[in-house]
Amino acid sequence: MTEHTHRNSLKPGYKLHWYEIKRILGQGGFGITYLAHDLNLDKDVAIKEYLPTEFAVREGDHSVHPISSNSHSQYKWGLDRFIAEARTLSKFEHPNIVRVFAVFEENNTGYMVMAYEHGQSLQTMLAGKKTLEEAVLLKILVPILGGLEKIHNAGFIHRDIKPDNIYIREDGSPVLLDFGSARQALAGQTKTLTSLVSPGYAPFEQYYSKSDEQGPWSDIYGLGATLYRAVSGRAPMDAVDRSKSMLEGS
Repeated sequence: MTEHTHRNSLKPGYKLHWYEIKRILGQGGFGITYLAHDLNLDKDVAIKEYLPTEFAVREGDHSVHPISSNSHSQYKWGLDRFIAEARTLSKFEHPNIVRVFAVFEENNTGYMVMAYEHGQSLQTMLAGKKTLEEAVLLKILVPILGGLEKIHNAGFIHRDIKPDNIYIREDGSPVLLDFGSARQALAGQTKTLTSLVSPGYAPFEQYYSKSDEQGPWSDIYGLGATLYRAVSGRAPMDAVDRSKSMLEGS
């Protein structure tokens, strides 16, 4: 497997409490996710670090800081949302929702400790097979809908459902990863993060509206777009382009 590198990342061998960083699993404009080893329980975990790269940077002592005094309030506001989201997710115990074990602040930033799943993303699966049969899709769709029902009933929204955030375990069961609520909240607050939405999978309201105009229907749109990709083999059209085409009657 090709090793990911990131100039802002913690390096392999670095210890956060009793967690030892092994490598990067993923990175984006909002943070970095690492594979780490829990030295206390002797098992691997995934750790997501809050690091909004457009207005924060890591210093030589491993701490993360806003790039300027003008960014301080934005950085702190986003960190508070990141911690709050992790605490909310930790309350959900569902086999098809990523399990959050702990959240803590260190290095002037926040860390969310999650279960490390073995398998592959739906995105990777589709890249190889292009489309999936109905029976296979139903084994993914029904459990994910069950998990969504649980978080929606609690007043929470995922806000970033797409093939890359649906992970298929080795036993074939799906799990929903990488919730985007805190990221979306920060994007709406700052208007600076470039990765605000996932084109094709984000509903129209995530481009322009305030968060109170988003709801469970926003997640259903993302799941519907994901199913479209799995059935047709084609990426769904961007919501803004589709709306423009409808207005123009094309």
